[in-house]
Amino acid sequence: MSLEALRNRLPEYAKDQKLNLGSLATEPVLTEQQRAGTFVASALASRNPHVIRSLIDEFGPKLSPEALNAAKAAASIMGMNNIYYRFTHLVHGDYAQMPAKLRMNVMAKPGVEKVDFELWSLAVSAINGCGMCMESHEKVLLQHGVSKEAVQAAVRIAAVVHAVAATLDGEDALA
Repeated sequence: MSLEALRNRLPEYAKDQKLNLGSLATEPVLTEQQRAGTFVASALASRNPHVIRSLIDEFGPKLSPEALNAAKAAASIMGMNNIYYRFTHLVHGDYAQMPAKLRMNVMAKPGVEKVDFELWSLAVSAINGCGMCMESHEKVLLQHGVSKEAVQAAVRIAAVVHAVAATLDGEDALA
């Protein structure tokens, strides 16, 4: 499956998502690796098999094996961290001061430049709705000279990928 096949699976009422997928696939404010990794990490976070397969088929070949692995790792580690840190942020008490006691080694050595891994982690955190993680990743990105336009582009990709996944989930449920 490809990006075009994914776009063709969307119903007419999701025409905006078809158009958004097309324009974001060539978003110029991100490097090719940043854009491709953001699509891959966002697809995995979306949890929809059609979206995952289509976007990995489309964007996986644009990544080195190390970068593809890092995009997958960003989705995986944020799947854990977003739950844990959202909990510590939303529940009052001493939890935020307690050690997490969760292994997060991939964040120190993701196999790609830290900036790209942070960007992918931000996109996944946006999908998973962890405000604490989004703030943390955005801060690191800005400190490393990433523009606000690039941060916004990554979150736009995450938003559209998530909307496509939700649309297809709904259509599958109604079929």
